[in-house]
Amino acid sequence: MNKVLRHTLPAVLLPIALFISADLAAAGEKAREDMHYIGLYATTLNHRSIGEISNEAAWGQVGTLVIGGHISDLFHAEVRAGGGYKDAKTGDLTLSIDYFASWYIGLHYPITHYANVYAQTGFSHISGEAELANFDGDGNGQFRALDGDFPDSSFSISWLAGLDFEVIDNGYLVFEGGRLFKDTGSGVNTFQFSGGVRYEF
Repeated sequence: MNKVLRHTLPAVLLPIALFISADLAAAGEKAREDMHYIGLYATTLNHRSIGEISNEAAWGQVGTLVIGGHISDLFHAEVRAGGGYKDAKTGDLTLSIDYFASWYIGLHYPITHYANVYAQTGFSHISGEAELANFDGDGNGQFRALDGDFPDSSFSISWLAGLDFEVIDNGYLVFEGGRLFKDTGSGVNTFQFSGGVRYEF
């Protein structure tokens, strides 16, 4: 049995290793330095840790426009702007994100000739509103401090990790997730999950 494994295993693994090496080499052939890109994403926001007692979660939706450029074959920088089109609701509390603007710098790495992984970090400015419909209602005491401008801290550190697939020449499908902001005043932690298209030129 051991003799069979010693001869069979290398015979199976060698073609796989050669295929992966060739794939990675092909991925490195496409230079992206000095290219720019524009993207349009549908983004879901997951607001967590809402309320000091119940720590509730709520989901909202925004549209995101991305404009960026490749600093080198591995690094990129971009700006994003987005606006809400579906508010997040939990009980009598409604969280609305009117708009946000973000700046990121990141690292991307090809895993095949048509797919890349990336991670990026930056800062975001967020403007929105929290509305408590029944201010004096039972159980709403933990949400009263949220009523009004939301979030209290309009600037926050943001980060993202994602995966893109080239489906046409310089056209990509993008899937990503990360944190948009953490409100230091209320403790609400808001994560972003996006899918969309990006074109490089």
